[in-house]
Parts: sequence; structure tokens; C-alpha cells
Amino acid sequence: MNRSDITDLIIEAKVTKGIRWSDVAEKVGKSKEWTTAACLGQMAFDAPGAQAIMEIFGLPPEAEPWLRTVPYKGSLPTPVPTDPLIYRFYELVSIYGTTFKALIHEEFGDGIMSAIDFRMDLRRDADPNGDRVKIEMSGKFLPYKTY
Repeated sequence: MNRSDITDLIIEAKVTKGIRWSDVAEKVGKSKEWTTAACLGQMAFDAPGAQAIMEIFGLPPEAEPWLRTVPYKGSLPTPVPTDPLIYRFYELVSIYGTTFKALIHEEFGDGIMSAIDFRMDLRRDADPNGDRVKIEMSGKFLPYKTY
């Protein structure tokens, strides 16, 4: 058994039991965004979180250490995503990446936005022309140091 096997078991249980990520997050005590990433193998749970996940998804005992192990991050199967929804994020970065970079550097200076000290909120915004996906990302600015 490996972390990928655990992720498959989680997804299988989610689908067959009709579990919602927001309900899982509430039981774990973390955001739905972080909890979903962790369930999909991109973050490590602490001991209480791992135990909650074991119970929610009915995982075997050997899954627990994998849930607590720091994962190899990055879950896309191909360099250019083929899933249409994920591809749109790739497209956003392809089109707006240089804009994000230029505006961040103008506002903050030479550095990066952290994906480690990071928060995200995803929600549905009702719109008469079709509901909109609203994603708010907040990452700590990390300036490059001189030495």
C-alpha cells in the first residue's frame, strides 16, 4: 500500500458514500481547500486529522502512517494538463502569469508568493448570467535576499 492507494480508497469511499469535502473539513477542523488537498495526497495530516480521515472514509489501519507522511507534491499526470477544468488554470497562468509577476513585483518588489504560507477560499457566487466560481488565494510575500 502507498499514498496513491490511500487516495484511491478515499475517492472511492467519497463517491460510494456520497461524502462532501466540506463535511470532511468540518470534522477534521481545517478548511475545505486544505482538507481536500490533503485527502488527495498533497498535504500531511496531523495525528488527530489522520484519525478523523480513517473514521470518515473507513480506511484500513495501515493507511494511518501514509496520511501523516509528508507527500511528494504535484499530482498532475502530464506536464500540460488534459482535464478541461485543470487546463483552464494552466491557461490562466500561460496568459496571466507574466501579469501576475509584473504586478506583484511592482507592488512588493523582487520575490515570490508563497504556496507554503498560503490560504485559499473557493465559493460559488450567484449570477443571473450563470453562477461564477470565485477563488481567493492569499500567499505570504517572500522577498529574495541579497548576500
